[in-house]
Amino acid sequence: MKLFAPFCSYILLIGIYAPKALSDSPPLQDVCPMAPQDERKLFMNGFLCKHPSTILASDFKTLLLNHAGDLDNMFRSSVNMVTATEFPGLNTLGLSMARTDIAPSGAVLPHSHPRSSEMMFVHGGSVVVGFFDTKGKLFQKTLGEGEVFIFPRGLVHYIMNYGFAPATTFSVLNSQNPGVVGIVHTMFASDSDMVEGLMARMLKFGEMGVSDNSTAGLPWSF
Repeated sequence: MKLFAPFCSYILLIGIYAPKALSDSPPLQDVCPMAPQDERKLFMNGFLCKHPSTILASDFKTLLLNHAGDLDNMFRSSVNMVTATEFPGLNTLGLSMARTDIAPSGAVLPHSHPRSSEMMFVHGGSVVVGFFDTKGKLFQKTLGEGEVFIFPRGLVHYIMNYGFAPATTFSVLNSQNPGVVGIVHTMFASDSDMVEGLMARMLKFGEMGVSDNSTAGLPWSF
């Protein structure tokens, strides 16, 4: 009987902590079917590491976010995502970064990141940002320079320039391969009339002005 209480406590601790210790690592690609045995080759959930003797300080520095992207497009916006593929120092750290530039009357269309949340910092300009939860509720704010907003993992979100000058934001995402699902582009061709119509409605929506968490007149409400 003296051993019964400690034994039960031990079993309880195993039940609490073992599932976390034995759980699978999150996937870093969309799909990964098992290859037939005669076709199997080395394929890692991520990338191989450099030999420790060859690691340099330059592996942890990048200049990929130090210049604005091309805004000469239908959306008047540019998103530059930097993952471990472009920035070796990010490998195994569970991080990636992005720079977004938006011209006046420009927007980043609704999209999601299936493998990460996103923390966005407004470096310059004024933007309207928002995301929808799984019940369709809108969480929307107008942000200015120096403010930060969170887009939870997997939820559809968008950004619009709300000012008269270019806007720039920087983001950190908690996956070295967050993925991007463009909601419009998964349903329609990128040069379709639907995309052009949606962009026009977003621009009109921005010119009309917005109030936080208001769903009235949303440009994607058809």
